[in-house]
Amino acid sequence: MAHSYRQPGTVLTDHRFTVPLDHARPDGEHIELYAREVVATGKDPETLPWLLYLEGGPGFGARRFVGRQAWLARALTEYRVLLLDQRGTGRSTPLNRQTLPLRGTPAQQAEFLAHFRSDSIVRDAEAIRPGLTGGAPWTVLGQSFGGFCATHYLSTAPEGLSAALITGGLPSLTATADEVYEAAFPRIERKNLAHYARYPMDVERARRIAAHLADRPAELPGGHRLTVEAFQSLGILLGGGDGSHQLHYLLEDAFVPTPAGPVLSDAFLEGARALLSFAGHPLYALVHEAIYAQDPATPTAWAAERVRAGHPRFDAAKALAGDEPLLFTGETIHPWHFTTDPSLVPLRETAELLAARTGWQPLYDPARLAANEVPVAAAVYHDDMYVDTADSLATARTVRGLRTWVTDEFEHDGVRASGTRVLDRLLTLVRDDA
Repeated sequence: MAHSYRQPGTVLTDHRFTVPLDHARPDGEHIELYAREVVATGKDPETLPWLLYLEGGPGFGARRFVGRQAWLARALTEYRVLLLDQRGTGRSTPLNRQTLPLRGTPAQQAEFLAHFRSDSIVRDAEAIRPGLTGGAPWTVLGQSFGGFCATHYLSTAPEGLSAALITGGLPSLTATADEVYEAAFPRIERKNLAHYARYPMDVERARRIAAHLADRPAELPGGHRLTVEAFQSLGILLGGGDGSHQLHYLLEDAFVPTPAGPVLSDAFLEGARALLSFAGHPLYALVHEAIYAQDPATPTAWAAERVRAGHPRFDAAKALAGDEPLLFTGETIHPWHFTTDPSLVPLRETAELLAARTGWQPLYDPARLAANEVPVAAAVYHDDMYVDTADSLATARTVRGLRTWVTDEFEHDGVRASGTRVLDRLLTLVRDDA
């Protein structure tokens, strides 16, 4: 039985569902999904249309709002909102170093994880929709990877959608993982240079920290190892609205004096650990490159690691040997992640098997998207670090009737930073189109 409770201005209801692990084998193993329904206090939910929210990632459960935060405030004025923990995240059969051994060997774990991409997530949504909506289509709001899922939804089950709203998540329909990262590293470099232009004092600070770590990798609380490469990956912050400022504040307090000389401070190490740990979202690291895999004959084969080798400005040793600024990386997963993060170390062999896996199937149907009849609007952030703007606009031209709002007012997390305005703009666009 669904259980309801209250927060300021909202009534929440927990829902649990059982769906096939492999939707092509409905009589096989099943897994559990969790979703949280949110309705504004005083509204009759039975009179409201549904809006399904798909979080970014992969690997993140739906945001845990308190009351009417961010975009939820706007959505609740007219929708009954379902915050779905996508399979493997949050409370939906969560996957991590503790639970994955239940699947058996690393090979069995990798085979299991092959069912945690956008195609399975969309089929989950279609499996639970009839029981919630009585068969009526619903609106989907997809942020980042959630937008990838929404694009797959339009490709495979448009009859389930009354509208699709996408924020920072229009994927390339055809790009390989290698091509995604070849486009990404120049964007990441631009974000680095913009950060150093804003905070020129951070050039020397970052070099000093990297030089220190090159000699003495640091042990972080909880068993993490802060290597130079791990330190560079703090650049994932540079794709968010206030990420450059967060990085600056972290760097400025890196060293403290001690009787043995300057050392990295406990505050810095704890701040770095909190930003770098995958303990809360290990699926992000495990299947991140798989979300781009669409050629059955081609493995992802650690695409980001291979592509990075062709961009020598990201080589910390070369930067420190000369006078170049240290470049941070961002949203790239590498083999060393599975040797430095204790939440990933036990899953290293599983990750290697996923990187070597073939048989991935295409995720998008350009012909069906070209004939799309569902109202679609997408916020495309100019020079988005995480999702290539050129790819997003190319996809927008492919999807019949899709309307874009291209803006440089927000970074990739715009729907979180100013969600009410972003959602309102997208709703206006789809309704103007209708």
